Amino acid sequence: MNRSQNNESHPPINLSQNADQATQPMQATQSDQPAPFNKVKLVGITGGSGSGKTTIVRKISEIVPDFVFIPQDNYYKSAEHISNTNITAFNFDHPEAFDNILLHEHLTQLKNGRPIEMPQYDFVHHRRKTETVRVEPTKLIIFEGIMVFFDPHIRELLDLKLYVDTPDDIRFIRRLERDMKERGRTVDSVIQQYLEVVRPGHYEFIEPTKLYADLIIPEGGFNENALQVLTSFLRDITR
Repeated sequence: MNRSQNNESHPPINLSQNADQATQPMQATQSDQPAPFNKVKLVGITGGSGSGKTTIVRKISEIVPDFVFIPQDNYYKSAEHISNTNITAFNFDHPEAFDNILLHEHLTQLKNGRPIEMPQYDFVHHRRKTETVRVEPTKLIIFEGIMVFFDPHIRELLDLKLYVDTPDDIRFIRRLERDMKERGRTVDSVIQQYLEVVRPGHYEFIEPTKLYADLIIPEGGFNENALQVLTSFLRDITR
């Protein structure tokens, strides 16, 4: 469902920890018959690096197991010349770091009920793998990443836009732990990258897209009240 620019910039709903202030879940028409693929719902989840986006996806999977998960990270362009010693030579926190043309093509295909061959990315060697994963469409698609709202063509495909709002210090600690454990990074290289490209990129490209959000979720996956509202809605539209 495409939305106009005017509709996109309406004030978002802020889902705080106070259950009384949370919006009521939207209700979808229920049917015993599978929804036709022209009713596929595409939910975009964005926020800064380490904000808790993936935690939200994991929590959703515990309640609504039947959905397609598309991580924006899989669509990074290859940067094989990058190492711990020159980590800022390729800016992974810039919109042009992603293959947005392929991403738009794949999201459009899924919304139209067609399968895709989703790329895989090697974050240790900073390159796209040769193998792909075949993804079949379902009634619910969750698209998650740091710049999900930035490209207007991709943004127009989204039926629900969620922004995860988490303090900078918490996000940095989470990123530091992840990059060292999962991506073979050193402390110095993580700090250098954060100060030179991650932090500036967040305030230039990610934080401003908060105005497009339909819902703002403070503290990410640790906000139980917000998750309850969100999963109730998602459960309804996938019945």
